[in-house]
Amino acid sequence: MTEELHYRFPPASAYRLNRCLFALKSDDGFRARFLKDAAATLREHALEEEDAAAIVRGDRDGLLARGAHPYLVFMADLRLRMEREPVAFEFF
Repeated sequence: MTEELHYRFPPASAYRLNRCLFALKSDDGFRARFLKDAAATLREHALEEEDAAAIVRGDRDGLLARGAHPYLVFMADLRLRMEREPVAFEFF
């Protein structure tokens, strides 16, 4: 097979990053704590400084470059936007 694969599995080195994104997507309590104090909440996952900064900035491309799973990046961002702007997603 000579063509480049469309999907690349996240590297093991990005496990903590992906676990944190999963928590933002799935855990209401974690997400609420993140919205109140992102830095303190991200320390719970012992993320690298660059990973934490990319999450706080909502840097999709930066997260993907660091090994984040595209689905988790999308869903974590969506859930955070739904919390920040609930009226915008009233009929979502």
